[in-house]
Amino acid sequence: MAEQRSERRVVFERGHPAYMMAIDGTWRRNCIMEDASDGGAKLTVGGSLEGLHLKEFFLLLSSTGLAYRRCELAWVNGDQLGVIFLQRGKGKRNTSTKTPAKTPA
Repeated sequence: MAEQRSERRVVFERGHPAYMMAIDGTWRRNCIMEDASDGGAKLTVGGSLEGLHLKEFFLLLSSTGLAYRRCELAWVNGDQLGVIFLQRGKGKRNTSTKTPAKTPA
């Protein structure tokens, strides 16, 4: 699979244990975060994804749930999936580039 990310990523040598959890709390799955960037991450999931609503969910980075990111599914390949981090209160991540402000003549 060709690399499609434009952002730098951090690859975790042994993976970072994490959890995926439904927005409404109805399901939770163990996962390993294999790599991460400012915009998303690659996860390896423990257990079946069948029947889970993966459009939006939380990625819990601590066992207490105090560190988390709201995510959207980007791709699935077997037990691995790619997620896009969503901005707080803004829905989808803003992927547009900012243009410099024009100075008055």
